[in-house]
Amino acid sequence: MDYTSLIGYALALLIGISLGLIGSGGSILTVPILVYIMKVEPFIATAYSLFIVGSTSLVGGIKNYIDKKVDLKAVALFGIPSVITVYITRAYLLPLVPDIISIGSWSIDKNIVLMVLFALVMFTSATKMIRPKKQEEVQDTKPALSGLFIQGILIGLLAGTVGAGGGFLIIPALVLFAKMPMRQAVGTSLCIIAIQSLIGFLGDLGHTAMDWGMLLTFSAISIIGIFIGIYLTRFVPDKNLKKGFGYFVLIMAIYILIKEVFL
Repeated sequence: MDYTSLIGYALALLIGISLGLIGSGGSILTVPILVYIMKVEPFIATAYSLFIVGSTSLVGGIKNYIDKKVDLKAVALFGIPSVITVYITRAYLLPLVPDIISIGSWSIDKNIVLMVLFALVMFTSATKMIRPKKQEEVQDTKPALSGLFIQGILIGLLAGTVGAGGGFLIIPALVLFAKMPMRQAVGTSLCIIAIQSLIGFLGDLGHTAMDWGMLLTFSAISIIGIFIGIYLTRFVPDKNLKKGFGYFVLIMAIYILIKEVFL
């Protein structure tokens, strides 16, 4: 095992810590780590990301359920359309996309498109975490359950396309449409991420060769990290943590765009 792989495995701990602390950010870290440090091809990295983030979130979701921080009704209402969408995307839509995408005389590698799209998703995530949030103030109206259902479909499409669990979008949706307290939204988000990510990963099994040794080792380290993250929630102010993580994500997004577009 070379030193870059050791760095990648060490960073797997950070993925779990992020999920445990803020219920999101796992896949935003996982895909770049797999691609740039573990040297995994981008399309395969999105599949690995679904398994790593899904298995880690499952453990965190179970822990939050035991602590009574999960809304099972929201998990079903949001999770079912999300799971169906992410599975269809991974199993049927993405395999149809050619390795080289051509539009007239212009052509581009699918992997570059995937990483640029992922960087744009990261910009969205960073903006949502850096900007002051006012969702918590809107708690006096009835839950907009139809909006939650539609959000599930849209985020499922995103998760399937770029291998992202979408926690940075799931949590605001739960707070806005389900009128859920922040801490409960984090626990519920982990359950939704776990379901949609693992089901989405099943859609890759017939299309992608898996390095199970690396994948299971990476996931196990990430799972250790999520317990650390859940523990740290007792001491770290959530608002400051999200803003700091948002700036980190923004820097990573800029790096990916520069590397893929200009280098």
